[in-house]
Amino acid sequence: MKPLDDLTLEQKVGQLLMCGFHGQQADEQITRLIRDYHVGGVIYFRRNVQSIDQLTRLSAELQGIAAEAGELPLMISVDQEGGMVARIDKEGMTQVPGNMALGATGNPEYTLECARILGRELKSIGIDMNLAPVVDVNNNALNPVIGVRSYGESAESVATHGAAAITGYQSQGIAATAKHFPGHGDTAVDSHLGMVTVPHDRNRLEEIELLPFCRAIEAGVDAIMTAHVIFPSIEPKPIPATLSRKVLTGLLREEMGFEGIIITDCLEMHAISKPYGVAEAAIRAVEAGADLILVSHTLQDQVAALEAIVEAVRTGRISEEVIHQAVERIMTWKRKRCGQQNDHLFSPKASERVEAADVEPVDCTETSEPNESTLFKIASSSITVVHNEGLLPLDPEKDVYVIWPEVVQRTEVDEPWSHMDSLGVALSQLRGRVRERKITTQPSYYEADQILKDVSESEQVIVCTYTSAGHLPKGQQHLVEKLSKKHSLIVVALRNPYDLLEIPMPGSYVCTYENTPTVVRALSHVLTGGLQPTGSLPVRLR
Repeated sequence: MKPLDDLTLEQKVGQLLMCGFHGQQADEQITRLIRDYHVGGVIYFRRNVQSIDQLTRLSAELQGIAAEAGELPLMISVDQEGGMVARIDKEGMTQVPGNMALGATGNPEYTLECARILGRELKSIGIDMNLAPVVDVNNNALNPVIGVRSYGESAESVATHGAAAITGYQSQGIAATAKHFPGHGDTAVDSHLGMVTVPHDRNRLEEIELLPFCRAIEAGVDAIMTAHVIFPSIEPKPIPATLSRKVLTGLLREEMGFEGIIITDCLEMHAISKPYGVAEAAIRAVEAGADLILVSHTLQDQVAALEAIVEAVRTGRISEEVIHQAVERIMTWKRKRCGQQNDHLFSPKASERVEAADVEPVDCTETSEPNESTLFKIASSSITVVHNEGLLPLDPEKDVYVIWPEVVQRTEVDEPWSHMDSLGVALSQLRGRVRERKITTQPSYYEADQILKDVSESEQVIVCTYTSAGHLPKGQQHLVEKLSKKHSLIVVALRNPYDLLEIPMPGSYVCTYENTPTVVRALSHVLTGGLQPTGSLPVRLR
């Protein structure tokens, strides 16, 4: 690896950028960013993934482009949180549970094991950083962006599970990223869409929001991601944490003693891009103390951010020493993490590096059977029966009618699995006489009324609800309310446990925290009495 003093200003600034692109091979966007703008970090999304083998080749291809151009090894990252936020959902990548499901088990050893499994698999396909775990404390029932991505509403539980995840990832050579600092859990607005404020005083922040980050630092977390959230008790000006020197340098660096990489959440999110613009926000984030600037999507914004930072240094707005320190931290990380698997990438000879980077895809499926057994055990331990008036287990002598919402719309925090079995399918494998009606997550009132007619003679009715934002969609509310007047319902909240706050109390209420295939299979055994559910609610339904 080149000495830091041998890098040009443009090369140093390039190391501060982590960028996404749109191809499943190295396209013009990412190739130009690496070769012409010296970008040092890449982030994958589902748009980049066709298969595990393809992604392994893509990682090697990108490292090869950097090597051939004489650049430093790339830092390749992904948001693979587990549960409902997983960018890689192809065969060969284990579908680990999400945070709230793990929180419901009450067992941080499960969290540690899931992180080990996932870390090992990510490393094998050329990924060095996972933008996880989320260590936000979700104590706001209307939070539209965190929700089940959190381990729960207990700061102590979140801190314990978060530290376990960090240990698991980093034991496999994957950098863990605790997010979103100083805390995005007590918000009712999605920062992808607008500005958010957490108004609590400093004592409250230290007791709740900051505790998991303190524990993450004690666990040696490699990176911490910022929140596009305003904290008046820390920063009196209406400035989001990502752009606040009081938050990033004063609080995180100086008071809390964090020495790792500070990475921003994506600057293209509207909480930042609308009031500031990506280029100006990039400058302000560096001024605030961020080391790594995330610009996930648009080439124009990515280039503008790079050029703006360079110009800010040339005009004296940003000291070159600030850039120097940030790059030092990044290079230290690259020696530590990239070097564990890719020592050849640090050779000074580009030709040697390119040849060595041409690796064969790694088989991730060799441990799939042990993984499946572990994950089924965890899923069974997470499912929570909140309320039951004798409707469970299901009566094998009576027919069952299942209403199943299909998740088809993809968002930043809600990605349907590409291989998914419904509850009706899973139940039918255990017993006969199962009818199922599939609906969208946003059913119309007309669609709900048609179901009312169809279900009229059914003896056991299971309504599965699904909320990816802060409120249960109106059509689902209408359906449950109408059915409740004629049937004693079993309601299964497939994602958000807070659905109960927006419907009449059903005969039975079950929470699964996600609708991943392993959870649905475990749920079918719980409903039919084959498994005893042991999960505990990690949030209060009040």
